[in-house]
Amino acid sequence: MSNHAAVTADGGEVGRAQAMQAYAAGVPLDRRMNPVLLKPAADGTSHLVVLGEEVGRAGSRGYREQARDLRGTVLDALVGLRREHDWVVAEGAGGAAEINLLDRDLVNLPLAAAAGIPAVLVVDVDRGGAYAAAYGTLALLPGHLRRTVRGVVFNRIRGDASLFADGFAAFEEVAGVPVLGVLPHLGERPMLGAEDSLDLDAAYALGEADGGHGVDGADPLSVAVLRLPRLANPSDLDPLVCEPGVAVRWATRPADLAGADLVVVPGSRATVADLDWVRARGLDRALRDLATTPHGPVLLGICAGHQMMGAMIHDDLESGRGSVPGLGLTPVVTTFRAPKIVRQVGAGCPGGYEIRWGRPDPDAYASADGSVRGTSIHGCLDDDATRHELLAAVASRRGRPWPGSDVCFADLRDRHIEELADWLEAHLDLEVLDDIAATAVAVGSEPGWDAP
Repeated sequence: MSNHAAVTADGGEVGRAQAMQAYAAGVPLDRRMNPVLLKPAADGTSHLVVLGEEVGRAGSRGYREQARDLRGTVLDALVGLRREHDWVVAEGAGGAAEINLLDRDLVNLPLAAAAGIPAVLVVDVDRGGAYAAAYGTLALLPGHLRRTVRGVVFNRIRGDASLFADGFAAFEEVAGVPVLGVLPHLGERPMLGAEDSLDLDAAYALGEADGGHGVDGADPLSVAVLRLPRLANPSDLDPLVCEPGVAVRWATRPADLAGADLVVVPGSRATVADLDWVRARGLDRALRDLATTPHGPVLLGICAGHQMMGAMIHDDLESGRGSVPGLGLTPVVTTFRAPKIVRQVGAGCPGGYEIRWGRPDPDAYASADGSVRGTSIHGCLDDDATRHELLAAVASRRGRPWPGSDVCFADLRDRHIEELADWLEAHLDLEVLDDIAATAVAVGSEPGWDAP
């Protein structure tokens, strides 16, 4: 379940985390890597995406039956990937022992049992009570699911890990499951490609760690990003966070925009509902004031943000609200209609992609003085030339020193992945993990969903 998505080469919609994982593995992004994606909407339901195609909506109660119908799709996707790759990691979501949801769980231990593959339980030490959480999880599981768990990893420990390890023997004795290692907390560095909304404040909090310092002693350019309740695709911000001369922060009230050189209105999974939130917070008035301030900040809207900043939104599809005035910062008029646009963008914006029902006219906008800009393309700032041109224009408008940037975002992303790989190699027993993985049943011998 996530509002942070990516697009496959053939126009399928999958979760952002799966895109990052595919990139790290050096393989093409595949619809089967995220066979079922739930994207929360504004009305308590979720948009249901199956094998990359949005097929309808799911409510929290009605999803039980839908989930049962999707079991075959999920298992077939996993088996298909196993046929084509030497290693397949099936990442869980939520808790492993949510016993109130086991009958509709497609992604955690029920899938491991159905596929005949072993599982490793990862426990967050940073929240406290890690040993109890691990043991309680195992104790709550029915026997056939408990047997899938072949190891435990304790994650995000601060301080001396050896002190925590003093409890391993006692835990293994009562739990009957080996501990594979303890992963130290990575600190406050940005985590690129964050998917879960709970991770965003840490992942983009931005500017105070790696992104919050200037270049050659100069003050950094200040970027304020509206923290929309139904924020979508915050990975658009990753390249800005990685710029050493840029400090990025969230904004939820007008005062948070003070002193910003660049204000970003990001994507949203519920454009009209989040536009209501912008108005309720008084951010609409603040943005209009900034747009008319001489030498004020540059305002940038991305996808839904571009639509919100326009003159009018006609939406009988997503919100069902009909015609709703936009913020009036641009003359753009957006009409929501099917089919949904899901595609990668090649020329002019390497790495860019579009996921939207809205058709803004025009798709991109820039005011005569460059102070107000909008685009329908996610990932546009991944392109170094585009991002550096924007930052130079922001500095020029604000009369700020800007020595330029030679940051290559692709290189930084690769380095980020290598650092995570080194971190795992240093703190996990990967040989034991390899032995555990080898106990998976042969492809074609899966027990199936109804096996005891």
